[in-house]
Amino acid sequence: MNEDMQEYVVKTGHEETVDPQQIEHLSKMFKALGDPTRLRILYLLGNGEMMATKISEELGLEQSAVSHQLKKLFDLRLVKRRKERNTVIYSQADSHVLQILTDAFTHIKEEDEH
Repeated sequence: MNEDMQEYVVKTGHEETVDPQQIEHLSKMFKALGDPTRLRILYLLGNGEMMATKISEELGLEQSAVSHQLKKLFDLRLVKRRKERNTVIYSQADSHVLQILTDAFTHIKEEDEH
């Protein structure tokens, strides 16, 4: 079987098949999380919903730069958006986003302790 088409079995207490497209999506998600600005946006959204203008103010970044990063995060389903009249409001997509960030920082802290 071609390695690119191979399915992977993940051991998470029960066997679960992960197809190559899921692996690709996961890789893109981790690449997105590799950017400090996007991480800062996700952490900020962990406090609740926010407009791009408010995110820009909080992070000291141009709104166009924040909007660009929000689009990338939206495309990867890490943030969601809703319209309220002419305003777009962003939030973390779901509790899994915060859990990913929390788990990653817990891992880093554990490494620092050793």
